[in-house]
Amino acid sequence: MNRLIMMDSSTLYCKRISPLNFNKSRIDLITLRVLAIILGALMHVCVFSQQQLQTGDFGVKAEDDGYYLQATFNFDLPTGVEEALNKGVPLFFIAEADVLKERWYWSDKLITHNERHMRLSYQPLTRRWKIYISSQPIANTGLGVAMGQSFDTLSEALAMVKRVTRWRIADKQQIDLSGRYHYNFNFRLDLSQLPRPLQMGAIGDSEWVLSFTRSQRLAADTLE
Repeated sequence: MNRLIMMDSSTLYCKRISPLNFNKSRIDLITLRVLAIILGALMHVCVFSQQQLQTGDFGVKAEDDGYYLQATFNFDLPTGVEEALNKGVPLFFIAEADVLKERWYWSDKLITHNERHMRLSYQPLTRRWKIYISSQPIANTGLGVAMGQSFDTLSEALAMVKRVTRWRIADKQQIDLSGRYHYNFNFRLDLSQLPRPLQMGAIGDSEWVLSFTRSQRLAADTLE
């Protein structure tokens, strides 16, 4: 490609643009467009998550032996997710809570990391719903150490998933009352444990995005 450049002497000078540079410019433009599409998709997913999963009661309370988190979530399973559940596909939910001590001179120090794993499934033979809860990941091949409970309806089983009651996230001796602390909480539907064909279809599908994240400071009255 040739481009004409006007010189001060009013003469025409022809400069050849290298095809390599021209192709590089086109590649850069395509890359920017792809990144814009990805960013737009991520923004869409975030908005969906905030609209679909809201919280009622949420907070941490200090008791004699430690600090307990309580939360209540308000959400309904999307149609596609509920259909998979009715067909025998178990769903896995994860709640995580980190307590951190704030430090002005360095990054915040992690004091505790807590996990709560929940497995929700439908039993076609008994027509009942089963919930398993454990502090360790629950695999399809083995439940490990987990507390199980059965329910007659999906709404009753989901009520347990939506509620976190007296979950101890830190012991009393782990918190120095003279320091400043905050905790990060995350609750989500774990797509990584879905069957592989369903997992591939669920990734990027906003219908399967169920998550809630909150970060709060441990209030002064909580530390007393």
